Amino acid sequence: MFDADALRLRIQRLGPWYHNIDLGSGVMTNPTRADYPRSRWETIEPFIPANLRGKRVLDVGCNGGYFSIEMKRRGADSVIGIDTSAAALAQARFIARQLRVDVDFRQLSVYEIGSLGGTFDIVLFMGVLYHLRHPLLALDHISAVCTGVAFVQSIVRGPAEPADVLEDYAEDEWRHLEQPAYPKLYFVEREYAGDPTNWWIPNREALLAMIRSAGFASTWPTHDGELFVCYRQQTCPAPPPRRGGTVA
Repeated sequence: MFDADALRLRIQRLGPWYHNIDLGSGVMTNPTRADYPRSRWETIEPFIPANLRGKRVLDVGCNGGYFSIEMKRRGADSVIGIDTSAAALAQARFIARQLRVDVDFRQLSVYEIGSLGGTFDIVLFMGVLYHLRHPLLALDHISAVCTGVAFVQSIVRGPAEPADVLEDYAEDEWRHLEQPAYPKLYFVEREYAGDPTNWWIPNREALLAMIRSAGFASTWPTHDGELFVCYRQQTCPAPPPRRGGTVA
């Protein structure tokens, strides 16, 4: 018999939760977050094949495991979710057991993904970059193991329009660098939004430039302005209907 009260008690003991995951019969892990992360899943879902049979997926910063589980539900042969938080991994494993989904959750940082062996067709890297002291190094590691598509999301602040960037600059050139849209990373020495692990806040052009620098050949902006679909190959699939935007 399904015991909703016992399940809610277990959820409470594993809290606090960042992901709000529906376990059925009205039991949610964090109702205060309403439709997150489902809303973000709806953003990336049109870019993901309905059948992932034969695919290998890596979820970097998996937290409570929502995205890892959705990928496995689509039939991926292998899904590995990594996080540095033991508490988040305990939540993810609990959810996977409740939903009877086989996902391999491991306590690793993004800088250690080379130890997993092999490559991945799909890499999820959402909500992690701005928490890292070495964000470009992290993107390099992701690029090294991703053979298909990576979903990269970060807090983004500043202008959304493209920057006028030159191929090279004279040593005494500085005015050009001061244009508002020029690629910038804002360094947070203390806290941002009350979180001391928020180290970097990129503007849009900085995030795109870092993605290109790491080796991704083409990117597609999603409608939320902070999440980019990044392809290893120059030729990428057509975007889903009604998402708008242009290839960056």
